[in-house]
Amino acid sequence: MRLSRQTQQTIRDTVREVFGIEAGVKLFGSRINDDARGGDIDLLVELPSITEGLERKTMQLAAKLQLRIGDQPIDILVLDPSTPRQSIHEQASATGIKL
Repeated sequence: MRLSRQTQQTIRDTVREVFGIEAGVKLFGSRINDDARGGDIDLLVELPSITEGLERKTMQLAAKLQLRIGDQPIDILVLDPSTPRQSIHEQASATGIKL
């Protein structure tokens, strides 16, 4: 995994700050490959219950992460029970590493 322990902790803390302590977060994509270079930070946030204001909270999370870990590309997928599942969600869930 190509994220420092400090960055991992910052991501976990920020996800919980925005979505609550029940939220889980996984890293997926190129950053889980230690041999790769570059790439954005792909995050899957999983929520156990339907969440009001999902889009607003997702944008809030992205902004807070940019401020806290620096200006780098971050892609965020958020799943709650009402989210229609797509293949990217299944792939992220299956291959992602829990932070």
